[in-house]
Formats: sequence, structure tokens, C-alpha cells
Amino acid sequence: MSCDKNTILAPIKTTQTPVFLKGFILLFLVGYSLLKLFWFSLLLLSKTITLNDQKKSTSALHEKAGIAPPDFVSDVVVKKIQKFRKVQPSAAALVKGILAGMITDLSRAITLVESRNTDHLLKANEVINACLPHANKSIRIGVTGVPGVGKSTFIEAFGKHLTSLGKKVAVLAVDPSSSISHGSILGDKTRMEELVKDPNAYIRPSASGDTLGGVARKTRETITLCEACGFDVIIIETVGVGQSETAVHSMVDFFLLLKIAGAGDELQGIKRGIMEMADAIVINKADGDNIKKAKLAKTEFNRALHLFPAKKSGWTPTTATCSAITHDGIHEVWETIEQFVKLTSDNAYFTKKRSEQNEYWLIETINEQLKLNFYNHPEVTTLLEANKKAVQNDEISPFAAAQILLEKYFK
Repeated sequence: MSCDKNTILAPIKTTQTPVFLKGFILLFLVGYSLLKLFWFSLLLLSKTITLNDQKKSTSALHEKAGIAPPDFVSDVVVKKIQKFRKVQPSAAALVKGILAGMITDLSRAITLVESRNTDHLLKANEVINACLPHANKSIRIGVTGVPGVGKSTFIEAFGKHLTSLGKKVAVLAVDPSSSISHGSILGDKTRMEELVKDPNAYIRPSASGDTLGGVARKTRETITLCEACGFDVIIIETVGVGQSETAVHSMVDFFLLLKIAGAGDELQGIKRGIMEMADAIVINKADGDNIKKAKLAKTEFNRALHLFPAKKSGWTPTTATCSAITHDGIHEVWETIEQFVKLTSDNAYFTKKRSEQNEYWLIETINEQLKLNFYNHPEVTTLLEANKKAVQNDEISPFAAAQILLEKYFK
């Protein structure tokens, strides 16, 4: 049997060719898989970035991208803008804007009212007097409680509930001022990030300054301006100073006291002061593991309320539990306030109380104005510094120094 060289090598060549192709195909599949994995990773990263951006855009705590300044700025344009900003609207223009529901004019008017500049006093009084006939058409609610009870969170949930009912809500949030730096954070708009975006809500933070009683110096006048602007529910959030918030009680129709479970026993509940001024006590943070404690606290406060004398309004204070997080009990709080307004309107106590409040604030305004005029008197200002040094050096008693200054003022 004869065979040539080509016949012998033919089987060898046919067996080596598939091995090479298999290796090439395997290498191609591995590369293709790696490429798919790479593109999938890029797609996943892109979606993650998009979701984060969407999450940031739904929060009130995000910063919008600014506009880059032009390479050239005209001095003429700059001067025109500066001149325009210096132009202050007249009292009539502010009143017109407030009655039309313009929030910008309302904010400007409140700033004018809060100013201690004597030049702004006449203009502020003109705005208030023009708005007064359009006021007194709202329900004024005071919300107080110890720091940390959840006042801001409760007001946000409560305010959102009211706007869902078609109400226009104004929140006057009073922040405590530092006794050292005299500054205030004014962070209530940051806390109420959902309510601040509601077109039917307005939040105005103010510093308490040196005013006692848990409210700002000009909160009463601010209520008048908000009512003239069309807000039918005014919520006043106090600084939460504890059992001495009498000023806020004298400017609201309904006084709501927020409590938390475990903040005191039954003896704490029967203490006089802020407890006997409250028209309703609501135990906040009644959620999760705290529900049982909140119900127990409600029972204890309910017992304590029966020990207080009957109110002139004929209203019996109520107790309830709620959660500002889950919104449980928020609807019942508003129903309680509506029942209170109906009862006091029927027996004429609602109108009588507002008349008494106007008389109270007449006396308070006189006291405030006398104090302001006294310290701005030029001769008193000069004499005051000299008497301060004399009192510090024990050269004269504080009472005698005060008498000298008052005699100088009234001459």
C-alpha cells in the first residue's frame, strides 16, 4: 500500500483547525461579555445619578445653579438697578398690593412694621390703619410647647391639612434671640420644607428680640396685615419658653398646648400658668413604640384639666394624641378648633374676647412707645451713660438714677 506525504498530513491539518477556531470564539465571547458588563455598569451609574438629582430637586434644601456674570457690565445699568432698589413703595402702594394678595408687598409691610427706625413708624401706622377694616376675618391659633416637642413638624402637617381643605394659612413663627449675640437662626422655613412650597401658605419667621411671652414685638400688627392679605387661618408658633407664655394667649382665639409623653407626672399637669390657659392639650409624637405612653399621658392630663375652674367661654378643654409624622390625629385637632369657634360664636364670647384683646394691646402699645421714645430722647441718652457709670461705682443708687432720668424726660 502506497501513500504520499500529503495523504499522511491531511488528517493532522483537519484536527488542528477546529481548536484554533474554538479559542478565537471563546476569546470573542469573553470580550463581548466584558463589554456588555461595562455598558451595563455605565447605565446603572447614569440612572443612580439621575435618581439622586431628582431626589435633590424635591427637597427645599437644594441650591439652584446660578447665572454666570457677563464679561462686561455696564456702569449705567448698574446705577439704574441700584437706584431702582433704593426706591421704596409708598404706603398706598403697599396697601393696594396687600389687599390684592401680593406676598411681596405683605413681606415688605411686615418688615416696615417690625423696624425700630422712628422714620418708619408713621408709614407703618398708615399701612396698618388702611388694612384694619379688612382684618378680623380669620381664626387665630396659638401653638406652644416646650422646646423639642415638635411644634414646627406639627404645624407643617396641620398646615398642609388646612390647605387641602381650601384654607389659606399664614404661619408666624417666632424664633428665640440669643442673649449674647442678639441674633436668631430663623430656620422655620427650612424645617417646613413642604408647607413653604404650598401656594396657599405663607411662613414668616421673626426674632423674639427682648420681648417676653414667647412672641415677637410686632406679632399683633403682623396678624392684621396677614388677615387683610386674605389668609383665613393664622398660626402663631411661639419660642416655647415653658409656663410663662401669656402674651400669645392675649392675641389668639384658640390656644393649643403641645405635650410629649414622659415629660412630667400628674402634679406637673395641675400646675397653674400655661396649663389653665390652654383650650386643648395635644400629646404629639404618638407613633411607633410611643403610642401606649402617649395614651397614658392623655389620660393623666385629662384628669388634671378637671381640677381647673370653668372657663368664661363655656368651653371644656380637651386632650388628644397625634403624630405629625404619620398625620394620625391631625384631622381631629382641626375638628376640635371648629367646635370651639362655633360654641364661642354662638354665645358671643368670640367677639367679646377680641374686644378685650384690643384693649390689652392698646396699653401694651402705649408702654412700648413710651419706652422707645424714652431711650431715643437725645438728652436722656447722654445722661443715661453718665448715670450708668455712677451706679456701677456705687456713687448713686439705681432708683435715684432712674428718677433723675425720668424727671429729665418729662421736663
